[in-house]
Amino acid sequence: MDMLDNNGSFYIIDAILAIFLLLIVFLAVNTIISLPATDYSYESKDIRTAQDVMELLSGKIDFDDKTFLEKISAILDDGENSKESIREVSEISKMKLDSYNLKNYRLTENNILDGEVLASSGDYKKATDVNVASRTYGDYSYTLSIWQ
Repeated sequence: MDMLDNNGSFYIIDAILAIFLLLIVFLAVNTIISLPATDYSYESKDIRTAQDVMELLSGKIDFDDKTFLEKISAILDDGENSKESIREVSEISKMKLDSYNLKNYRLTENNILDGEVLASSGDYKKATDVNVASRTYGDYSYTLSIWQ
């Protein structure tokens, strides 16, 4: 009778060890699969940055807020795209983009104002690896270019 109890204990210990080994293998595979790839190219990082900044400009904090693009579109529309309204939007846009610590950027409106530069920093003519993101609000279409 004593011998049968020992064999049962060995089977239980063997089964527990097998389950632990399977769990360890499962966790190792799961960890390897869920690790983020760190070999992003330089260009994709910049493109993501341009997209992220434009997303900030077009996003709301809560339902009562207006987006930045909504605010500047309203200023242009209310001012009937006058030089004064463009100047006001340019000042607001420059302050907003400078607050993101961007060195080289250019924000343009491409539909109503035919490519009017609303805010810029850096020399666009010498720009290389320009990354672009666009958003539309109403009739206005804004393009943000960022470069190194």
